[in-house]
Amino acid sequence: MPVALVTGASRGLGLALARALAERRWGLVIDAREPRALEAARAELAPLTHLDAIRGDITDPRHREQLADAVRGAGGADLLVNNASVLGPSPQPALADYPFADLEYVYRVNVLAPLALTQLLLPQLRAGAGRTVVNVTSDAAVEPYAGWGGYGSAKAALNQLSAILGAEQPELRIYAFDPGDMRTRMHQDAFPGEDISDRPEPESVLPALLHLIDGGLPSGRYRASDLALAAQDVRR
Repeated sequence: MPVALVTGASRGLGLALARALAERRWGLVIDAREPRALEAARAELAPLTHLDAIRGDITDPRHREQLADAVRGAGGADLLVNNASVLGPSPQPALADYPFADLEYVYRVNVLAPLALTQLLLPQLRAGAGRTVVNVTSDAAVEPYAGWGGYGSAKAALNQLSAILGAEQPELRIYAFDPGDMRTRMHQDAFPGEDISDRPEPESVLPALLHLIDGGLPSGRYRASDLALAAQDVRR
């Protein structure tokens, strides 16, 4: 049974991916900060597969150690998905006025914690061929949207971190995955008071993400829209 660690898996894209992997009979280790949401995810997924659901903040070294221990107990990691992210203050402040303590936390969650967790799991990931790390990024990492300075710059750093890891770890597949706009709580927080019902559900990007996980593509940054087209070509 392959094993995946998916962070931030109590809702949104993380939960959608965990559900899809569970249906494929992957073993799962998942985490989230909010106990009720994590328990709801655990109750849904546990009947489908072997599952460890661990509550905690991904910026906490002790929590990351708990995740690594759970993965080790499940037989090692085949896939790490660094999905947990924070937007920062909502409404989002201009970068010139961004509270430094909030900016520091955005970087801790979106940049430093994914690297720290990857470092912890590298000995297990290196143990077999085709092992994969997916860092969930955003188009805000490459487009200078006003008001997105904290989140966007953190995701830009995550992009470069992913690229360098890919160059340094040729035996692994290291991906930065841009899902595009989705109907999630984070996206609603980015646009407080606006109707975002026209955004696609997270499940809509699963074919692209699963194609990336399955496809053996070289390390790099991939957009869901491009991968969806590639997945359609494969099925034809």
